[in-house]
Amino acid sequence: MIVILPSSGLRLRFSPLLHTHFSRVSKTCVKCKENTAVLIIRVGDAFCRSCFKEYFVHKFRAMLGKNRVIFPGEKVLLAVSGGPASSSMLAQVQEGLSREAPKKLRFVPGIIYIDEGGVCGQTAEQREKTTTQLETIFKKTGFPYYMASLEQVFGLPGSVLEPVSGSAQRPGCSYKAAVDQYIQQREGKQKHEEAAVEEAQDALTRLGVHSQHSPEHRVALERLFSSLKTLTAKEDMLQTLRQHLILHTARTNGYSKVMMGDSCTRLAIRLLTNISLGRGAALAADTGFLDARYGDVVVVRPMRDYSAKEISFYNRLFGVQSVFIPGLDTKVPDKASIQRLTESFIIRLQADFPSTVSTIYRTSEKLHTASPPQNTAEPAAKCLLCLCALDTKAEEASAFRATLLSEQLSMRKAQGDPASSNPAGSPGSTCCQEQGCGAGGCCSTSRVPPQSTDLKSLLCYSCRLTIKDMAAVDSLPQYIVSEAEKRQRRAQMKEEISEFLLDEDEDVEQQDC
Repeated sequence: MIVILPSSGLRLRFSPLLHTHFSRVSKTCVKCKENTAVLIIRVGDAFCRSCFKEYFVHKFRAMLGKNRVIFPGEKVLLAVSGGPASSSMLAQVQEGLSREAPKKLRFVPGIIYIDEGGVCGQTAEQREKTTTQLETIFKKTGFPYYMASLEQVFGLPGSVLEPVSGSAQRPGCSYKAAVDQYIQQREGKQKHEEAAVEEAQDALTRLGVHSQHSPEHRVALERLFSSLKTLTAKEDMLQTLRQHLILHTARTNGYSKVMMGDSCTRLAIRLLTNISLGRGAALAADTGFLDARYGDVVVVRPMRDYSAKEISFYNRLFGVQSVFIPGLDTKVPDKASIQRLTESFIIRLQADFPSTVSTIYRTSEKLHTASPPQNTAEPAAKCLLCLCALDTKAEEASAFRATLLSEQLSMRKAQGDPASSNPAGSPGSTCCQEQGCGAGGCCSTSRVPPQSTDLKSLLCYSCRLTIKDMAAVDSLPQYIVSEAEKRQRRAQMKEEISEFLLDEDEDVEQQDC
């Protein structure tokens, strides 16, 4: 087509519009080939309502059945935050325990909710409203539930951080044998177990499920998070304290397993986030199906095969209730923290390349934790905060040692030499100059505050970065400080008697003689 402009006499040629043909997705369900599809999970995967529910439920049961870590009759604590993933996990457990389920789940569930409103800036009215909404959902399930607030971490005992030896499997008992034994005893104990659950639920209702924390704990929590300089450190500390509180609740009430509602989208974000934060050594524990770092309490993630899209579709189609609770990263820019930036990067990349999340997630499945040598008399040292194996026992020529050396040199350069800048007796002079302490005195630049140094020696590399962003280390909960002092005294005592101890090789030689 040619157009002539009258004013200039120019002739413009336009090509005809090109009609791009897009292939239409089949409106028939790809599974049953009969019903009309109502959703598309991936390109070409169109499901009807009934087939999608069957697919969703089967994936949850298959994840638990394939790994076989939850034994019949075992107490399992469901960590529900109110979000879509954890609410969907609760719905799957509730449906799996119903009498109409073809393959009924055989464990005894409980629910825990951690109120983090004191950190996220919520008022008392907002926190009470959220707690009431979740309590209404929990009461409908009939499971025992525990409503805890994050302020309770300041009342935890020091035993939370003590290393506990345990195994993901029951000693001397196979999974198949446990299932057969459970089926034989199920008829006689079914009524008794139902009555026990109802009695426990009534007792919790009479005693009140709302946690009680003192105003001092609220002030201490605000002081702790105000001392953290960056949002990255705040989110990492929040994750650590939340895990400690869940671990204490599980141990106190006799739960040996904890279910987390982490989807594969969330785990893909966590994988790249942990690499950025220096937690490469703990990737297998942080993203795998099984996390046995605590010994007696094992964390499982049965929702790790579901994407955020699948969970959203299921909740919408089948009326699964969830509660939106604002967090630390709500309405913050993408570059506010490493966690937020990684999430924004993956979500935007997933929109253009739908296989992004699955590729990262499949990579995490291939990771395994390096097992420490079993011939040592003492268990492997663990981080004081995250309770993962310490990754700081590196060789002298490692990148970690180079980082420490660079940090020490930077600190010396920043502090300068007080002996050359301030003469003795001047207002800026130090006690070492007046009393002649010398280069090894208490004011030497090669020394740092003992509290900070001793605490860092008990932490992994990532937790060291979190503590480094703290303005006041003494704002940590007392159970963390007490455990740190206990480990330091033990290390000091071991160093004092080290010359009287026999090495393992020497002990073996003496036994042979």
